[in-house]
Amino acid sequence: MDDVRLAAPNAKILNGERARFEIAGGNVQMVVAFDFGRRIALIKFVGTHAEYDRIDALTVAISEGAHDGNSSD
Repeated sequence: MDDVRLAAPNAKILNGERARFEIAGGNVQMVVAFDFGRRIALIKFVGTHAEYDRIDALTVAISEGAHDGNSSD
């Protein structure tokens, strides 16, 4: 996660693979999971501060057709 900290110093590191970013001028939260071995980033959640407050950022995952941020893969 050191690379994430360097590239986005305002990101909040949640654990060894997930980070939260504020986007859209800080009005939207985005949770991203990083798979450093495969060199990919997976968006797990995008929503308002109020929506973010209702999810578990360590387990949330976006599924096809999901709208509440609490769906799992």
